[in-house]
Amino acid sequence: MFSFLQSKKSLLQRGYFQDYTDYHCHLLYGVDDGSESWDKTEAMLQTCESLGFGKVWFTPHIMEDFPNTTDHLRQRFAELRAAYKGSLQLHLAAEYMICPVLAERIRNNDLLTLGEKGMHVLVETSYYDAPLHMDQTLDLLRSNGYIPIMAHPERSEYMTMQMMESMRSRGIKFQLDLFSVCGAYSPSSRMRAEKYLKAGYYDLVGTDTHSNRFLQCFAKASVSNKLFNLLPPQPQLL
Repeated sequence: MFSFLQSKKSLLQRGYFQDYTDYHCHLLYGVDDGSESWDKTEAMLQTCESLGFGKVWFTPHIMEDFPNTTDHLRQRFAELRAAYKGSLQLHLAAEYMICPVLAERIRNNDLLTLGEKGMHVLVETSYYDAPLHMDQTLDLLRSNGYIPIMAHPERSEYMTMQMMESMRSRGIKFQLDLFSVCGAYSPSSRMRAEKYLKAGYYDLVGTDTHSNRFLQCFAKASVSNKLFNLLPPQPQLL
């Protein structure tokens, strides 16, 4: 694991993380399978600062296994903001599993969104099978004025180029997991990530960080010059 650490020129050396905005991470403590405590969150935020990050969007899971309520996440985020003394700009959104929980939240207008105007919703699916009613749920988001962002599609075994093309034609955006191109996941995930990058499918990049151990790996992690030049520029999400 982490054989990619032996690469010659790191993303940090390239200056990739200078003023970087992480649109996907699990640093909000005690709410999902990410950070377990404020101390661990604080250590991860310090690592983000040392790498050069400028903004961090907390995107805790919301799904049947983690049925976090909006009020609870906002309260925990407020506690974190009060305790944090660093330089990062912190924001709260969520990562929604496409399942009945999400459909209910959409109908109740009860979503934690990405972007300055709250137009974008980060969603995910199982890595193995497309969920039932996926297209209907994505269309429900769009019909309610939101722009869905599909998290790390390269890690979903069922995803095809044809599915990506169909979603893009309907205004759905895609977020690359930076670890996928660094080789921390399966070879098939890396292969799909490279293929989707070459096709220009990605709109933004996130780390999907769950622990400081992974986050610290970015100090050495690298990608080839060719793939580095294909990484999408930092967007300003509305």
